[in-house]
Amino acid sequence: MPELPEVETTLRGIRPHLQGRTLRQAVVRERRLRWPVSESLLSLRDSKIMAVERRAKYLLLTLESGQLLIHLGMSGTLRVLEAATPLRKHDHLDLVLDNDTVLRFNDPRRFGTVLLSPPGEPHGLLARLGPEPLADDFDGDWLYRRSRARKVAVKNFIMDNATVVGVGNIYAQESLFDAGIHPSRPAGRISRERYAVLAAAIKAVLHRAIAAGGTTLRDFTRVDGQPGYFAQSLSVYGRAGQPCPRCGAALKADRHGQRSTVYCAQCQR
Repeated sequence: MPELPEVETTLRGIRPHLQGRTLRQAVVRERRLRWPVSESLLSLRDSKIMAVERRAKYLLLTLESGQLLIHLGMSGTLRVLEAATPLRKHDHLDLVLDNDTVLRFNDPRRFGTVLLSPPGEPHGLLARLGPEPLADDFDGDWLYRRSRARKVAVKNFIMDNATVVGVGNIYAQESLFDAGIHPSRPAGRISRERYAVLAAAIKAVLHRAIAAGGTTLRDFTRVDGQPGYFAQSLSVYGRAGQPCPRCGAALKADRHGQRSTVYCAQCQR
């Protein structure tokens, strides 16, 4: 599933081609996404795209006539193409622009989302989200205050969108390893000082991932382009049984919230 760095990479790839342009119409070929595409989307006509932003893993297109909320789901991709580009299987929706290009949404598994909200009314899916992990208001003090008396494992705690948005399974594991914190440790039993280290690790891990994604931006305007969700050097994710990159001990695996977690029992306490 695309995580925050992948969505941020997508944002940076499509924004220059969309912001300031006029959306002529939406062409919907398959309405059966995670939630059915609203009939109101079909009525979009000649609306200027005022801003293209990201909130958590949602892409937000602010129009004169409302706001489009797009989630890539498990397999969704967006490409900017010439309007005459032949369709591929699972090309479910086009946003047709005023320069004979389209933003094309492809989603084989159809868990993605394209929703329209009226002007000035942010969608309810955005209502209870915590801070952005790369924003100034996210820090160790925030994590410490939110965690008091919490018995949940710290990995589950930082993957909760009410705590902080967009820290998915891969980056939670990598951040906890960098911070030296065991993923099973109860959130309420971690000190303010260690949370400061963890918040800094989350920011650093995400920044590295976003920087690695920058090399794929050209793919967003190629007919055969896929974002690729950049391969990068990961310390623990997917490496159970392999040597710890710090101490050499065999990495262990556990489960948190039905998700596999790899960690070093020597380095993470």
